[in-house]
Order: sequence, then structure tokens, then C-alpha cells
Amino acid sequence: MRLEGKVAIVTGGGSGIGEAISLRFGAEGAKVAVLDLNAENGNAVAQKINEAGGEAKAFTCDVSNLSEVSDTFAEVEKAFGALTTLVNNVGIAHIGKVHEVNPEDMDRIYAVNIKGPYNCLNAGVKAFLKNGGGSIVNMVSVAATIGIPDRFAYSMSKGAVFTMTKSVAVDYLKENIRCNSISPARVHTPFVDGYLKKTYPGQEDEMFEKLSATQPIGRMGKPEEIGSLALFLASDESAFITGSDYLIDGGFNTLKA
Repeated sequence: MRLEGKVAIVTGGGSGIGEAISLRFGAEGAKVAVLDLNAENGNAVAQKINEAGGEAKAFTCDVSNLSEVSDTFAEVEKAFGALTTLVNNVGIAHIGKVHEVNPEDMDRIYAVNIKGPYNCLNAGVKAFLKNGGGSIVNMVSVAATIGIPDRFAYSMSKGAVFTMTKSVAVDYLKENIRCNSISPARVHTPFVDGYLKKTYPGQEDEMFEKLSATQPIGRMGKPEEIGSLALFLASDESAFITGSDYLIDGGFNTLKA
């Protein structure tokens, strides 16, 4: 029960990596607020936690809207008590080079991947200042610090969250607020399966193996593995760590050294 007594918000907690983090936090004793734009997914994850003996509640929230985020964070504290933990996990992908990215693409990426984390940091830090501190885990990507083909807008957005992590960490050292980030490479989530089905119909298995082989370890990461790292960074075991980014990429970074 490494998170006993903690109250955690996990954005995008209704599927993929966010689901794995939510389930792990619930199993470790945290009261988990599963934030997701998809109410059905959020409720399903909260139900899994509750059925396993934990305590969770789903909240439908559009993280790109600051007013909605602030209201939701207040609802979480009303339901569970003082917020102690924030996981900024929600994000959307985009494929394309800079000349292929149109203004609408940029606006959409900005709204979710940059403004979303900002909105949650804004509301979360205000709560932490009131509550005597807390821990923040931002989901970044290897794309934030390593050049990956056809990922201009996505890489830009994750680079922004990478630097947000550093800024928040240094600004609130004296307020007992820690802020770290996780940078995964490819992780096998429902998004990957949907992308392969849409882009390579009939070749899903072949392309899955090709994508898996791009990582030196020979496979994609598992959402549960990201959840384990998030657990450590959210727990008091990492009390001496802030402003750090953790690669969890199957050795992908070694290809770019």
C-alpha cells in the first residue's frame, strides 16, 4: 500500500497507459479520480478499482478547458479530500512533417497536449499550495528529446511538457511540490491497435512486429510497466527526486547516442 492516504488525479485515466496507472494506484491504496473525456471508459476503470477493493470515482473532463478543469479538481477534493498526486497523462498523437501540418492540426495538438497539461498544473499546484505539497508526474515521450521522423507537431508538444516539468520543479522546491516526467517509447495500447487497423488493414500483425523491432529490446512497452514507474514517482520513495525525466524506452535512446 505504497500510496495509502494519497488522493490522485489521473488524466486520460480511462484507457491505455492512464488505465494502467489508475489501476496500479488504486491497488496501492490511493483514492483515484479517473479523469477522461470518455465517460464510459472512465466509469469502467473506476469500477475495476472499486471491485478490487480500492476507492475510485470517474470524472468526465475536457482538459483543454481551464474552467472545467478547475471545477473538476474541486469536485475531486470534495469527494476524496486534499489532493496529493497529479498524473498528467492525457494526450493525442499526430503524424506528419512540418509542411504537412495545417493550422487546425496545430490548434488541436496545442489544446490537448500543451494547454491540457498547463490547465491541470495550474489547478493542481493551487491545490498543492493549499494542502502542503504534492507530487506531479507528467507523461512526455522520447520524441521530446530525440528526433523521430514524421512527428513534428507531436514532438513539439511533448517538448513543451518536458520543459514545463523543469519549470514547475524549480519554482516550487520550497513548497514541497515535486514534478517529474516519464518519457516512454512505443507502448502497446489500444491506440496502436487502432492505428494499425486503420493504416495497414490486413497487415496488422506484420506491421506490429516491425514497430516492435524498432526498439532494441525487441518489443513494445506494456502500459503496466509505465504504471510501475509512475507509482514510484508518485510515492514517498522518490521524495528526493524532482525535475527529472525518466526514459522507459527499451533502449531506444541508445540508437540516437
